[in-house]
Amino acid sequence: MNLQIEASWNGLLKNELEQKYFLELLEKVKHFYQEDQGKIYPKKKEVFRAFDVCPFEKVKVVILGQDPYPTRGYANGLSFSVNGDVQPFPKSLNNIFKEIHSDLGLAFPENGDLTRWAEQGVLLLNTVLTVEEGSPDSHKGIGWEKFTNAVIELLSDQKQGLVFMLWGAKATAKRTLINEDKHMVLSSVHPSPLSAYRGFFGCKHFSKANDYLNENNLPVIDW
Repeated sequence: MNLQIEASWNGLLKNELEQKYFLELLEKVKHFYQEDQGKIYPKKKEVFRAFDVCPFEKVKVVILGQDPYPTRGYANGLSFSVNGDVQPFPKSLNNIFKEIHSDLGLAFPENGDLTRWAEQGVLLLNTVLTVEEGSPDSHKGIGWEKFTNAVIELLSDQKQGLVFMLWGAKATAKRTLINEDKHMVLSSVHPSPLSAYRGFFGCKHFSKANDYLNENNLPVIDW
């Protein structure tokens, strides 16, 4: 599996990308794609898409997801995002748009492709970057978490004034990796239908993020 990651990230993560665990991880993932052709998501070329669309120097907001959608045609390499032709929206994404509407008064978008956020500086990072069709968490524990933890620590150490949005227990557990003296951390329950009514709705994370960016003289996000 060829490692193709955006140049700024590649330079900063060089030591991590050369570690034994990461090279072994790539071999495992390469094997999965070869053995289960068409049933590993996202497409191979989109595994590192979150980094490709949002170079290190552009990052202003980080939204952590868990792993890609395990449904054919959904995942596109960005957390919570789906390909533009997916209708209806996955329930968690639909709830995100509901909260944005309530918080900022914005209408629901025509599609659920969040590339438009990534291009503005929102790193849409799943903690596990691949999944097997129909099997959530199927690639949990094979090494992705160690890599994405290193990414979070790199952002915390080398950037200033980021907004981290941590939704749900798995994302909130990453809070210990972030220097809260330098960054804003917003946490809540997950936007899934099972939990959204227990604190995600009404969290106002999107207006809070923009207020923080504005206070730090950074362009706000057009959610």
